[in-house]
Amino acid sequence: MKPPHFDYVRPESLEEALDVLAEHGDEAKVLAGGQSLVPMLNMRLARPAVVVDVNRIGGLDGIAADNGVVNIGALARQSACERAEVVRLRLPLMAECLPHVGHYVTRNRGTVGGSIAHGDSKAELPLALVALGGSALVRGPAGERTVPSEELFVTHYTTSLEPVELLVATIWPAASSGWGSAFEELALRAGDYALALAACTLEVRAGRVSSARVALAGPSDRPLLCQASTLLVGEPVTSELAREVGAAAQTEVEPSEGVHASAAYVRHLVGLLVERVVARASRNATEGARD
Repeated sequence: MKPPHFDYVRPESLEEALDVLAEHGDEAKVLAGGQSLVPMLNMRLARPAVVVDVNRIGGLDGIAADNGVVNIGALARQSACERAEVVRLRLPLMAECLPHVGHYVTRNRGTVGGSIAHGDSKAELPLALVALGGSALVRGPAGERTVPSEELFVTHYTTSLEPVELLVATIWPAASSGWGSAFEELALRAGDYALALAACTLEVRAGRVSSARVALAGPSDRPLLCQASTLLVGEPVTSELAREVGAAAQTEVEPSEGVHASAAYVRHLVGLLVERVVARASRNATEGARD
């Protein structure tokens, strides 16, 4: 299929892009990597009046660590993050997720900011942002604001960004001593949407978990920060506790029956993936504390 008719605008500056968005509002769609938008246009799932290509805007593709966080510009390509040493060393959770994001060819064009702003409930990078407690830096007519990941994702393909706003960067808490993370997903084929995804970040002090975040994606309408995370705080992670957290996480999702897996299978899978990421994040935290 071919996309419906639309006007194409390629602004040279952030201010020009914001002016176009202010003029057209929800009739406009932003084009960054295009790995999600272009197929949606071709299938006519998206019918914007205007497509705003932001690729000529300078200064939005940086990847840099600063004051305990890693700032990633909205136009940073996923493949660039995959190669970046700062991501490998300071954001091991993102480094673990990235090879599962589509295929290498799509990661060459796909952007981190585009994946976050797209709000796909089955995507790896939104899940990682929630698991890390990161945030999005957003620019609009009223100025700049920071949106925590828990407030960013609303439902399928929907974020709390206003139509006149543009995501300009994402902010990711960096790993430190005593901190560990892990990611798991199960897809029928590499590059396919996963049936379920799970991630865990936690900090271990004196042999006990001082803070923890367990996040899920796949069966829910957005990346979900699990209440089961609280079971870890103040406890040493044992195989029994990891299994208990997995069982608790199962109760927080309501999978639907699918052509590839039953609801019961997906719920069982959620428990298994959470158990695995909790156990492995704990091991990584302990090993990191010894390094």
